[in-house]
Amino acid sequence: MVDADRLAASGGKAARLYPMTFEPVFKDYIWGGRSLARFGRRLPPEGPVAESWEISAHEDGTTRVENGAHAGRLLTEVHAELGLDLIGRNNAWAHERGKFPLLVKLLDAHTPLSVQVHPTDDYARAHEGNELGKTEMWYVLHAQPGAELIVGVTAGTTREALGRAIEETRLEPYLHHVAVRAGDHVCVPAGTLHAILDGLILIEIQQNSNTTYRVYDWGRVGKDGKPRPLHVDRALDVIDLDVVEPQVEAAQVVEEEEGYRRAVLCRNDYFMAERIELDAGSVLHGTCNGDTLEIWGAIDGRAKINDLDLPAVRFALLPASLGDYAVRAVSPATLLRTYTPPPRPWLDEEQAA
Repeated sequence: MVDADRLAASGGKAARLYPMTFEPVFKDYIWGGRSLARFGRRLPPEGPVAESWEISAHEDGTTRVENGAHAGRLLTEVHAELGLDLIGRNNAWAHERGKFPLLVKLLDAHTPLSVQVHPTDDYARAHEGNELGKTEMWYVLHAQPGAELIVGVTAGTTREALGRAIEETRLEPYLHHVAVRAGDHVCVPAGTLHAILDGLILIEIQQNSNTTYRVYDWGRVGKDGKPRPLHVDRALDVIDLDVVEPQVEAAQVVEEEEGYRRAVLCRNDYFMAERIELDAGSVLHGTCNGDTLEIWGAIDGRAKINDLDLPAVRFALLPASLGDYAVRAVSPATLLRTYTPPPRPWLDEEQAA
């Protein structure tokens, strides 16, 4: 364990604030497979691995720093010490609740996930203690031919009809299917009825939450031989029936020059996600000025962030008060960059309530 005195002695703030990588935490949910080994994950000898939590400070699975002065420490410990220097002023609302704002995962959907929904912040706070809501984004790393997602409901769906369909296990007429392929992204606001179907490997960027309300689980049983719990009443409370038949959207290119291209994938109240494409040898300069952390992930190729090597598929956390940084493409590289926007007034009002 590295304590604050040792960190100060080893170089002060510069030693404490640097791009960090983490040891993943694996989850053996029944729908997982073994495909994450293809992306460099050292899986347990046997059994399914459904999720690899890459950067997490959630009580259900907290990652440890694997490099630099904080090596061996839990992200929750680093956050407790560094505070807003780590997560940024934009996330003061989360810090006041003792929360790291985001969570990054890899998912291996060997079989379909349940049909489910996640609550909003307001609902989670009222019904799930200090848990956050869950707005998320998926980036498709791999898709077998014909792979699909369920996202939103079909036109004309009412809460009463959906409730009856759940009770009678005949949901299909109300579920909207979307075909996806590698490189697609899907923004999934809290309240969206959804299911990740089989044959997909995804990156998931989300609020720091692990609350899921299942409405249908394909009639299967868990590892204990019993059906997994459903949460129909709460799901019906939070399902947003205005998310009707959404389609996969194209990335919005906002900046392009020789050797460099930047596109916005998702914008919401909790994070911004961008795709950055760099030619080999290109260098992108940025600054973490204290407003927000940044999370960078290499989708393919290889990059360096300052002195940190970032191969595919790995993720790095840049502290909010890091200062200047440089991303250098060792080879042609595609990267995800995630950061948090300034909070909207309603969020400040919620915290004051």
